[in-house]
Amino acid sequence: MTLIQLEYIIAVDTYRSFVAAAEKCFVTQPTLSMQIQKLEESLGAKIFDRSRQPVVPTEIGEKIILQARVVLTESRRISEIVQDKKGEIEGTLRVGVIPTIAPYLLPKVLTTFMEKYPKLQLQIWEYTTERIVHELKVGLLDCGVLSTPLNDPGILESPLFYENFVAYISERSPLFAKKVLSGDDIAEDKLWLLNEGHCMRGQVLNICHHKHNQDLSGRFEYNTGSVETLKRMVDINDGITILPELSISDYVEEQLDKIRYFKSPEPVREISLVTTQNYVKRQAIQALEKEVLAVVPDKFKTKKKKEVLSFQ
Repeated sequence: MTLIQLEYIIAVDTYRSFVAAAEKCFVTQPTLSMQIQKLEESLGAKIFDRSRQPVVPTEIGEKIILQARVVLTESRRISEIVQDKKGEIEGTLRVGVIPTIAPYLLPKVLTTFMEKYPKLQLQIWEYTTERIVHELKVGLLDCGVLSTPLNDPGILESPLFYENFVAYISERSPLFAKKVLSGDDIAEDKLWLLNEGHCMRGQVLNICHHKHNQDLSGRFEYNTGSVETLKRMVDINDGITILPELSISDYVEEQLDKIRYFKSPEPVREISLVTTQNYVKRQAIQALEKEVLAVVPDKFKTKKKKEVLSFQ
């Protein structure tokens, strides 16, 4: 049994294809298949059911792959020990960030972070919460920045800050005259929401008990994954949308006039840095956490958690 063989079975499990796994491992498919077959012969057990497409692990294969992930994670700690001794942060850090955080947080973080750690290659993907969690578990990401709690025993959550939700209202809305809002107020107006799969959609539904982003006439539904598109829909088509407070930090006075806060207790979401329980690249992840906290307004970090809305 070799570490290379363990890497190959993890790749096949991740991509559910011998061809795709070989491409990701930069070897030919026959080479990868031969090494996996040798491992199966040495163990006396079939790891994959090759009769099914996409390929899936056998019952014993699932347990072997789970342990293989633990072994490879522990083996990577050896290089971390050397890096810690040298005081260097290098290699590649793969980060998943939800779209309702990425454009408002990362631009403020990236320049300083990359200047401080020139030997570190940072790879960032904007994914939904579900995909970030999945890719963390299969080893395609090292950490994620998303809304918590997840209530997943396989994920370690490190809260970074707490962010209010605010309402963005059309000047033509009957709610525009109000200074503060309640969830019941929003139920009276046309509401624009992110589409299914975005955690913020569920959080907004918790605030106002709406079922979907349909106009009051019931003639159409508009589905988007962009907070900025929601804002534009309010500007052009009236109604209201809910925004994370970090997204309004650069708003001009005219836009801020359309912002309304909620009555106490204000709806808040918890933003955390998440990893798997046995994560590696600890120095790089801790450095990223430090840079994020450096750019977040103090009021987000000191605010008491009153009503954190989970994504379910």
